[in-house]
Amino acid sequence: MTNGKTGGWHNNSVKLSIITQFYPPDYAATGQLIEELAIELGKLGLPVQIFTGQPGYAFHKESAPAIEHENRVTIRRSRATRIWSKRIRGKALNGILFCLRSGLHLLKTRNRGDVLLVTSAPPFLPILGYLANRLFRLPYICLIYDLYPDIAVELNVVSRHHWLVRLWDALNHQIWKQAENIIVLSPSMKERVAAKYPQIQDRIAVIHNWADPNWIVPLAKHDNWFAQDLNLVNTFTVLYSGNMGRCHDMDTILDAAKLLHNESIQFVFIGNGAKRKFFEDQANQLCLTKCRFLPYQEKHNLPYSLTACDLSLVSVSPGMKGLVAPSKLYAALAAGRPVAAICEPQSYLRTMIADGGFGAAFKNGDAVQLAAFIRRLSTDAQLVKQMGEAGRCYLQSHFTPDLIARQYSKLLFESVFKEFERSAVMTVEQVRR
Repeated sequence: MTNGKTGGWHNNSVKLSIITQFYPPDYAATGQLIEELAIELGKLGLPVQIFTGQPGYAFHKESAPAIEHENRVTIRRSRATRIWSKRIRGKALNGILFCLRSGLHLLKTRNRGDVLLVTSAPPFLPILGYLANRLFRLPYICLIYDLYPDIAVELNVVSRHHWLVRLWDALNHQIWKQAENIIVLSPSMKERVAAKYPQIQDRIAVIHNWADPNWIVPLAKHDNWFAQDLNLVNTFTVLYSGNMGRCHDMDTILDAAKLLHNESIQFVFIGNGAKRKFFEDQANQLCLTKCRFLPYQEKHNLPYSLTACDLSLVSVSPGMKGLVAPSKLYAALAAGRPVAAICEPQSYLRTMIADGGFGAAFKNGDAVQLAAFIRRLSTDAQLVKQMGEAGRCYLQSHFTPDLIARQYSKLLFESVFKEFERSAVMTVEQVRR
């Protein structure tokens, strides 16, 4: 099994199965993170089986091999499903079809592994963990990226009192009560789940996302081809890189860009999402010529795109505290750039920034203070350097792939061990009868 001190696995017969809809070559952040986690767990000696879908968000590939082997990681992919993939209903239907295929996958004994990690991509995927446990006594852990149905309620997609919300809450309670552990990405998310389901509080583990400081390395803009190509070398540059979705506060950023329009400050937005088009249209209508919009970048370009700036932005919409956890924060820290976070007063992001000293946090709607902070950094290169170095140091101390993998390894071992103990007790009881 494992060594508690090292987190290493000594028994290679113990296998982890991970089910996730997104996995590279998809550029979705959840898939990229699962790939990195699987590789790190493999380095610790844990064989990992991935079941995923065909790429739906890839640059040049519409399909990937049905089976791949990478060191201790085996990847199996279901058939492609792309029904109205850019629409909410289409995404939901694709997710349901992936869940059905994942269920068929779990029916094959050889593919189950000894412990199952189910992600919330799609949100209803953890149901499979519950069913696998009931049918096959397979221990499972839920990895929650975003908290549903709470997000849908906060975004006014559905009423808090709708029957679907009540049903979803009841299912979550049952699924999480039966799970060995529920992994959430922030202390705020743990508080939110525990407040709703206090009976499972002792099963909730906070394990943050991460970034690899050996891959994303601070790079001066004058040595960075990406910054050179976009003519950003001699201009103070503010970067937003990632999803511009319904859970992200783009309005405060737009208002700050308006306030700084006549100053020598460039805004660069890289990514896509539900708010991207409206945001870009607004910038064009207001003639904000210093706002530039680029598509998602291929993974091998990220070490350059993320360091082609002087300040990185992270934003969370009002009401989203404890419901989402932006992964873009960790990559910004690895890049050695200060961070400006737009979030609610009680957000965990504020605690992290205060602890690490790598930036500043602002209330939703407070574009004036955000603009003032950007203006201040644009005139103080030493402060930019100091905050950037502090952020990278904070990441290296807390959120590197190897550190996070050991936290997962420890939790996975405990899950298998607890199931082993339960099985032993049941066997003894049956012998006594």
